Amino acid sequence: MLDRQELVDAGRRAFAGADWAAALDFFTRARDSGPLETEDVVSLARCAWWLGRVPEALAAAEEAFRAYSATGREEQAAMTALQLTLLWVTRADVTVGVAWLNRARRLLEGLSDRAAHAYLAYLEAAVAVVEGDATSGAHVSRLADLAIRFPEPGVQALSLVAAGLAQLRDGDTRRGFALLDEAMLPVLAEEIPVEWAGDIYCTLMHVCHELAEHRRMEDWTRATERWCRSLGSEAVYSGICRVHRLELRTARGEWADLETDLSRVSADLAGGSPWVAGEGFYQLGELRRLRGDAPGAAEAYAQARAVGIDPQPGEALLALGAGDGAAAWSAIRAALATRDALGRVRLLRAGVEIALAEGHRDDARTLADELRAAAQRYASRGFQAWSDHAAGMVHLVEGDATRALASLRAAADAFRRERQSYENARVLALMARAHDAVGDHGSAAGTRAAAHEIVTRLGADAATLDGSAAAAASTGPLTVREAEVIEQVARGASNREVAAALFISENTVSRHLANIYVKAGVGSRTAAVAWWRERASG
Repeated sequence: MLDRQELVDAGRRAFAGADWAAALDFFTRARDSGPLETEDVVSLARCAWWLGRVPEALAAAEEAFRAYSATGREEQAAMTALQLTLLWVTRADVTVGVAWLNRARRLLEGLSDRAAHAYLAYLEAAVAVVEGDATSGAHVSRLADLAIRFPEPGVQALSLVAAGLAQLRDGDTRRGFALLDEAMLPVLAEEIPVEWAGDIYCTLMHVCHELAEHRRMEDWTRATERWCRSLGSEAVYSGICRVHRLELRTARGEWADLETDLSRVSADLAGGSPWVAGEGFYQLGELRRLRGDAPGAAEAYAQARAVGIDPQPGEALLALGAGDGAAAWSAIRAALATRDALGRVRLLRAGVEIALAEGHRDDARTLADELRAAAQRYASRGFQAWSDHAAGMVHLVEGDATRALASLRAAADAFRRERQSYENARVLALMARAHDAVGDHGSAAGTRAAAHEIVTRLGADAATLDGSAAAAASTGPLTVREAEVIEQVARGASNREVAAALFISENTVSRHLANIYVKAGVGSRTAAVAWWRERASG
């Protein structure tokens, strides 16, 4: 059996070898026999953090802070307070994080400028952004000055990150990503402390997500996974990587076993990194919504909200799919009102769809124009695809099928390049309606079949394609599917032929026809076709 000093020595060796579990075990057992040296307490805190045991990590870091303060080691105490700020903000406890930031600021006020002040400036900028404080620019400038005066790798990397984020917020995407890429050089070379390196990795992936830069996000996710493996970590940051990897799988239509994986990883992260867990729960809600599991989607959205993530636009689209357009419109407008310019972008396309479903064409055009301007400002391929999709919906409602086809083709090409199968299917379903509108029924049939082949392969609910508000708003009292049925009938198709063309059963065709008769106020197939042709010609 190891004595206390042997346990401490074993813990130090394990920590040096990145064996966090063994190091934590050795240090914990050693502390049972007496207090550890402060540096060993710091190591224990880091082990607990990397293993996802957040309460233990926080308790040990606070113990280290008290030890440094008691011995007059103000700079070390301040750096520990800054690390505690990082830990608390990472787990979405911003109020406690700011309290530790204030404590670090107070300790550093009496000291001449040094590297610790750069870490302070970085966190002040980050907290200012989270809280919507306009002073973030001053902190970025302060950090740039400190990076020149104290050119150590960690300070320079953080300065580049802060400057890159500022450029992205100002719309200079090329310059912003160039600075962020440069910031990664000392991170990849493992020249900065792992906690701060992990924060930079997470920041980069979050920015890629926010700007819909899926290719770049995939590259950085792979890099972060390699970094986590090199450290032997199976904890917080590797879990964060898994959420982003699963998010990419959702977008790419790689849905096999995805629901189980999203549920497990999100639940695991809820205690240590709730913001990322919330993104996982939101993606889980989206997956369930697209599969037609409305109760499951609502449950996942509620889980996202419980950890601080507003589950929009998914929750609003869920209400729209359930037939409650008024609630959907109210929800999306409320969400738009709370977001900054960049945060609004992710809501705009859904806002266009919902506005059209509710007959608010002027609002839909306004939101589509805002999305087009954002795509140009941020030079985001993802935003451009969303903008083209939204423009296609608006043009289709306004009766300009030719312009709709041009916009929708651009969106379909972009989604296909990005391997976003379901998004591509949504656009193809709209293109089929546009082809029909210009009289190209052969192309319409082929495009519609391609859309339904995708949703069948994915296991998605075909009704989610039929819920396109653009099409719904252009068909008067009929639903999208009802309009598709009557269009086929108007071309002389039998119920069996309609069922084959639309990939539905003959019984479903009969049910749609019965609904059409009621809405049109007619009693026969011939009268329904005449009513439809009159509407189309009017």
